[in-house]
Amino acid sequence: MDILGIDIGGSGIKGALVDTTTGTLSSERIKLLTPQPATPEAVAEVVAELVHQFQWQGGIGCGFPAVISSGVARTAANIDAGWIGVNVEDLLSAATGCACLVVNDADAAGVAEMRYGCGVGRLDTVLVLTLGTGIGSALFYHGQLFPNLELGAFPLKGGFAEHYAAAAVRKRDKLSWRSWSKRLNLFFSEVDRILSPELIILGGGVSRKSDKFMPFLTARAELLPAGLLNQAGIIGAACLAAERLAVVD
Repeated sequence: MDILGIDIGGSGIKGALVDTTTGTLSSERIKLLTPQPATPEAVAEVVAELVHQFQWQGGIGCGFPAVISSGVARTAANIDAGWIGVNVEDLLSAATGCACLVVNDADAAGVAEMRYGCGVGRLDTVLVLTLGTGIGSALFYHGQLFPNLELGAFPLKGGFAEHYAAAAVRKRDKLSWRSWSKRLNLFFSEVDRILSPELIILGGGVSRKSDKFMPFLTARAELLPAGLLNQAGIIGAACLAAERLAVVD
């Protein structure tokens, strides 16, 4: 069954058709720039354009960078503050004319990694981190997701962890891979103190360059680059939509 998966990020809005049986993309991925400012109306317009480019009329799964409760955004760490309190599902459904399921973007990526990536068969504590504009996080135990875990908002170095150690910060501050890895290691030590994960899967766009920074990482947990790379959010959102929207092919 093909479902359209969309991943809304701080810099780009990406989409592709996903074969939810195999967890693979069944179309080319299309990426459009996230509008700035990323207001609800502006983002909804870009999502509608993305859906139009796919000529899609079925259900949609969408990963969104916020705590999502019953379709409503409760936070707005890396997107316009105007999203707080907005029913994202209703807004995107109205803009696209399609039934939309909206979940936290890191949760979507985590579900994909647990089903089709590096987390397959793991029943211990697994933490999936998406390193991009911010730091997304998804926690699993015995394969069960604990939704809306916002470790990017964890206090670190006088601010939020994602303001100190996100991939975007490496570019902004012109850090070497080794210097950025030291920041990640400090973050990992705090994560281990609180959650004691056995496996940490590192995703997001930077996962394509894992060879440049993973040799410098140290953590008690096993560290692996995401098996699905930066496609995980699209795949996970589509798979959850196929289940929760009861989409019929």
